[in-house]
Amino acid sequence: MSKLDKTEVLNAFEAAYEAANGNKPEITTKPGWYSIDGGKNLRLAEVAELTEQLTSGGSSEKTVKKAPAKKTKTKTTVPAVKKAAFTVTTENEDGYTAEEFWIVYLARKEHDCRLPRGVM
Repeated sequence: MSKLDKTEVLNAFEAAYEAANGNKPEITTKPGWYSIDGGKNLRLAEVAELTEQLTSGGSSEKTVKKAPAKKTKTKTTVPAVKKAAFTVTTENEDGYTAEEFWIVYLARKEHDCRLPRGVM
């Protein structure tokens, strides 16, 4: 096995791809993997094989598939506020908030206790 030079392989692939398709490929690099035009992740050796296929003009099952067209985000209108199926009361029926409940509950214990995390 010979060592492949990453920059040489990618430059050769870009040139072959541009000659075959008329535009430059979009190559996304991840550690050890290369994604061409949003397609399947390939190793550097597989990219070198694709370069050979593109330069020889042969077609194979591993040819580069173009990614589907990117969808542009469109503005969506905010729907009207729906009326809730329940009503929210602002006053506690017990007279305690969650923090107050824990303070009172732990104060009634016979031994010293800490408040739960996030309370005061």
